[in-house]
Amino acid sequence: MNEPASNAPPTAPTPATALLARQAALTLLQAALGRRGGLEEALSHGRYMALSPQDRGFARAVVMATLRRLGPIDRALDGKLKREPPAPTRDLLRLGLAQALWLDTPAFAAVDTTVSLAPKPLRGLVNAVLRGVLRDAAPDELPEFLAPSWLLARWRAAFGDIDALGIAAQIALEPATDLTQRDPTDDALAKTLEAEVLPGGSLRLIRRGDVAGWPGYDEGRWWVQDRAAAIPARLLQAKPGETVLDLCAAPGGKTLQLASAGATVTALDQSSGRLRRVAAGLARTGLSAETVTADAVAWTDGRLFDAVLLDAPCSATGTFRRHPDVLWNAKPGDIPSLVQLQSRLLAAAAKRVRPGGRMVYSVCSLEPEEGEAQARGFLSTNPDFTLEPLEPGEGGSPLVSLAPEGWLRILPHHADGGLDGFFIARFRRH
Repeated sequence: MNEPASNAPPTAPTPATALLARQAALTLLQAALGRRGGLEEALSHGRYMALSPQDRGFARAVVMATLRRLGPIDRALDGKLKREPPAPTRDLLRLGLAQALWLDTPAFAAVDTTVSLAPKPLRGLVNAVLRGVLRDAAPDELPEFLAPSWLLARWRAAFGDIDALGIAAQIALEPATDLTQRDPTDDALAKTLEAEVLPGGSLRLIRRGDVAGWPGYDEGRWWVQDRAAAIPARLLQAKPGETVLDLCAAPGGKTLQLASAGATVTALDQSSGRLRRVAAGLARTGLSAETVTADAVAWTDGRLFDAVLLDAPCSATGTFRRHPDVLWNAKPGDIPSLVQLQSRLLAAAAKRVRPGGRMVYSVCSLEPEEGEAQARGFLSTNPDFTLEPLEPGEGGSPLVSLAPEGWLRILPHHADGGLDGFFIARFRRH
């Protein structure tokens, strides 16, 4: 699905569709806060897809503004609520404040439409709370109020106070759109798109509208991929003719990178539905790779590969710039089970590396258990592998992200304009 660029300013719905757009926004917010992946699923069907493109853009913008400032919004509401209202009513209040405070919706319009959507017995409460908050100074957007408190405490323990607050400050900021080129020597593309060329070759641009309408999309000259997400595949250093295994390959950006480097790529994922996205990307770009639907741990194929890329399932806390809902769906209890899965996948990936070959492990997580601890644990139990230290700036990585150990700990504030948080390490098999 091709969403409008995240930086596109929302256009207010017409009076005839104002309530429908806001009802859809309520559905999206409830899905976003209800379960992991709920927002992505809700964006593909239901009330949202029944709207016009203009109203879809508005509904999505309202929800994203709400999620980016959920902490300050809830602090402001808690100061006005004498008792906790039903969950749908709190969500309506959240959406109403986001519209009035951050989307330039006139206060009377934000209040009136929100009240109209509330159950009749609660309309007086909704009206009074919204007007009360809007009479006060705007909610404080200090970084310590933007992140869930338990996550901020973890980041402080892992990275120190300055970096933790630097991470949190990124939550309220809308990211630009990053692209990876099929042909890194395609110098004309950056000019056509009016894009900034970033270290490593990613393109960053401020452009509005559906990405499918942008120059070069139909020709498959690029794909959307955060600049940090493009680094792991570059660090694998795939060469023409090499055999490369991309484990947990969906949604496919890394597979496309490896294929465009001329490698013979096998893309494996246990989800056939997600692999269809990989296949669609390959078809659009004219690149080729073998796709395999299988559990990486149980895969019975006996082949060894010159290089293996494992971008493992994780808490995804590093992706909050485009997916702020991950912060509010993450739970402390999620991490131990993910750590166990990552360890099994690392062991499976290692068995696929030929002697002399290499492996890159990455996670888009800010949690040390999923990154640094995994790398140390892997090295302690796999004496036939050594850590291959990365060079400063290698793959387009920020200089400050290179850890003394030789791996990368990319934090979202490590580059101007931000980037996703990642841990990345490269290993060599003896």
